[in-house]
Amino acid sequence: MAFSVPVLAIAYPQIDPVLVNIGPLPIRWYALAYIFGLVLGWWYARYIVQKDSFWGATPRPDAASLDDLLIYVAFGVIFGGRIGYVLFYNIEFFFANPLKIFAVWEGGMSFHGGLAGAALAVWLFARRYQVSALTVSDICCAVVPIGIGLGRIANFIKPELWGRPTDVAWAMVFPDAGPLARHPSQLYEAATEGFLLLLLLWVAVRAGWLKRPGTVSGLFAIGYGLARIFCEFFREPDPQLGFLFGGATMGMLLSLPLIAVGIALLGIANARLARKS
Repeated sequence: MAFSVPVLAIAYPQIDPVLVNIGPLPIRWYALAYIFGLVLGWWYARYIVQKDSFWGATPRPDAASLDDLLIYVAFGVIFGGRIGYVLFYNIEFFFANPLKIFAVWEGGMSFHGGLAGAALAVWLFARRYQVSALTVSDICCAVVPIGIGLGRIANFIKPELWGRPTDVAWAMVFPDAGPLARHPSQLYEAATEGFLLLLLLWVAVRAGWLKRPGTVSGLFAIGYGLARIFCEFFREPDPQLGFLFGGATMGMLLSLPLIAVGIALLGIANARLARKS
């Protein structure tokens, strides 16, 4: 199918990926998305753990310990996200250029790798503070869509991870993406994987789902997995991978086990509830 630039296509807003230079140090939107995602998530998590009505008799970590959880998760996300990108998306390049693995400022992070790193961080934190890892996971999953939404907006500003060619009226011609108009898929992901999922999980928290450890985590895993698969239909696959088979992308394949884990977590939470009844 041939595509051309739609007459009513929205002009891509040229935004400098560097917000400000402090001497020789550039402050990039990409880095700020991670920083603000972690800080806002930490603030929201403190709010959640201090609301007794959300928890009932379910033990949870105190608000002060979340300062340590922020550090644990930050390292887990950064290391896991980078390792995941290296292994899943561009292993041949990094095998040939191993020092580039450490050039995180050039971009290249995997959400699924970051999630695995965060899961390990949650487990280590839970062991240290002698609380349920599922409860800690529920807290993190309730707040992580904040970081996802901000991160996808940073992808749009950079720009990277743009969409597939299209002739819809809101298509955009992205710099360095060729002459074709494309879906602004980064904004689709910010809306679905980020802010809509945040709202869904907030409703679950208000409904008392934190009283059943693992439930919010399961809902997050299913919600994110489905949203990611949906958005992959509009997102251009990574050029070094392309389409895998039957039109599937790496993002779709990595989301399937995440959905399976979410279903398993819901099953575990419901089984525990049934035993208590």
